[in-house]
Amino acid sequence: MAILIDANTRIVIQGMTGVIGRNLTQRLLSENSPLVAGVSPGRGGQQVEGLPVFDSCYRAVRETGADASFVSVPAARARDAVMEAIDAGLHTIVVYAEGVPVRDAVEMRAYARYRGARLLGPNAAGCISPGLANLSDLNADWLRPGPVGIVSKSGTLTYEVIDGLNRQGLGQSSVVCLGGDPVVGMWHAPVLELFEADPQTRVAVLVGEIGGRSELEAAAFIQRMKTPVVAYIAGRHAPAGKRMGHAGALMGRPEENVPGKQAALAEAGARVVDSLTQIGGAVRQILKAAKLESFP
Repeated sequence: MAILIDANTRIVIQGMTGVIGRNLTQRLLSENSPLVAGVSPGRGGQQVEGLPVFDSCYRAVRETGADASFVSVPAARARDAVMEAIDAGLHTIVVYAEGVPVRDAVEMRAYARYRGARLLGPNAAGCISPGLANLSDLNADWLRPGPVGIVSKSGTLTYEVIDGLNRQGLGQSSVVCLGGDPVVGMWHAPVLELFEADPQTRVAVLVGEIGGRSELEAAAFIQRMKTPVVAYIAGRHAPAGKRMGHAGALMGRPEENVPGKQAALAEAGARVVDSLTQIGGAVRQILKAAKLESFP
């Protein structure tokens, strides 16, 4: 099994005729991801890599049965693209653009929640279920199916986690990158809830950073989880008042710094590590202690 996307997902790329959209189309097709079409207003009737391009999401859904979208349009157009995708019935949506106006992001998130859609981003790498489907800019060649679910704000840090798991001979069930902007569609807790219900996910890895309260809400949910969680928080040495990479990685209240989030996660029962390089070993120890070293 997997979460958010699987082999039955039917993906469209909004902005397929742009540079990012064309490059992503080529890569997803080479990975045999279930990409079925693109959407670019005014470009309907064209093709990219043999796939049809439609003027609207409504037409793409009607003609192809699409249910997920990767939004690769400029930040100023992201809100309209997401609203159209939700209204057309797309259930899982990734917003790749960075720098989306905060008011637009707030409206996108509120509308997605109201309509029951799952929104990753803005500034999100997306999600991938290895061997099944890729709705992200993550390279599927780096991943392989396995028992570890990953939820992270950062795509770059996610690669580091994957590398550490690979070194331990451990694959991934699904990987979800939430996005690093101050306002994003999904936080850690709803993804952990999906991992908790997924029989393939034996251990969940949470990667967070300074700023915001997503990890603190996750801690409240971890208290009720049966699936073990390994957690890492980036930004220990960040100076107060200075952004560290992501727009949302800005230290606020004391509980939003690394010690505060680590304490909350540890008290909730998560296995908290101080370095990305410790994650793979910690996951392996949990699987070994539970006698789950062997898995499909």
